[in-house]
Amino acid sequence: MLPEAKPLGRSGLRIPAILFGTSALGNLYTALEEEVKLSIVSECFRHVTAPVVFDCAGKYGAGLALEVLGRSLKQLNIDPSDVIISNKLGWIRTPLTQPEPTFEKGVWMNIQHDAMQRISYEGIMNCWNQGNELLGGQYRPQMVSVHDPDEFVNGVTDPAEKENRYRAILEAYRALSDLKRERKVQAIGVGAKDWRIIERIVRDVDLDWVMIANSMTIYRHPPELLAFMDALQRRNIGIINSAVFNAGFLTGGRYFDYKPIKPDTAENRKIFKWRDDFFVLCRKYGVEPAAACVQFALSPPGVAAISLNTSIPGHIRTNVELVTARVPEGLFMEMKERGLIHKDYPYLGV
Repeated sequence: MLPEAKPLGRSGLRIPAILFGTSALGNLYTALEEEVKLSIVSECFRHVTAPVVFDCAGKYGAGLALEVLGRSLKQLNIDPSDVIISNKLGWIRTPLTQPEPTFEKGVWMNIQHDAMQRISYEGIMNCWNQGNELLGGQYRPQMVSVHDPDEFVNGVTDPAEKENRYRAILEAYRALSDLKRERKVQAIGVGAKDWRIIERIVRDVDLDWVMIANSMTIYRHPPELLAFMDALQRRNIGIINSAVFNAGFLTGGRYFDYKPIKPDTAENRKIFKWRDDFFVLCRKYGVEPAAACVQFALSPPGVAAISLNTSIPGHIRTNVELVTARVPEGLFMEMKERGLIHKDYPYLGV
């Protein structure tokens, strides 16, 4: 049984300890059958007491994930009050004029549209309106953010152009702030793989929540990030932790930080050695590596929830169980002793 839903910062929303990513609904890596996608959405409501939270984006399958989510919710006859949708804005659907989409080639399978980035005041408003149309009208996002502002800023090398892009991000947030002021959304936030862009945006924008992706994991948890998370908690800004398996590598996958990896360099061999040692300790304590990763990711007191993703309906229950799994303190204590987690990490193994 999941713990009681927590407040998401000062937003007024209460969310469960797990959010469900929806990139699989947009045919990430593989094109799932429609009934499989419906089953994924259905299983979320089967294993989590409402409200169930879905993290979506116009970029996922060039809007396909939004379409499938809205269609599935309607088919399952889900009351709109029983679902919270987070829509990351910044990519808008466009016609497909080539054999494959022009964004993230080789990632999205069998999609019928393209997408283009639109980060500006007008661009975000257009993304907002299109996203609502794709959802079908009955369901509307309560949470909104700008999608991957770190990648947008780092997409150019010229310092002046980087500043121009950051100003465009601030204009995008002006649009989101207007949506909140007009009570069309309840909470505005930011999500990024580079937590330092979150730190910068928080200084300039009044946010309700942040999503830290691929940064605060059992493998990587720099003290300066933990200090920033403590500061967010003091300001009552909710934290969602995402991508806590370093793109699947920490649980046995072949991708590390979204790139395939082999033990062919000294640095890569160090990463594989860390995982081997981690697996040995998990076996010693009878703990699934995924459970250790999730419990570590949830341990900072400011973290309200974790976001997990799957393309397999049967894994929904497993993911929910990871949130409530019991992991012996001895595992984390021994990981500290062996240098696998920082010896001064304050929330576990003390």
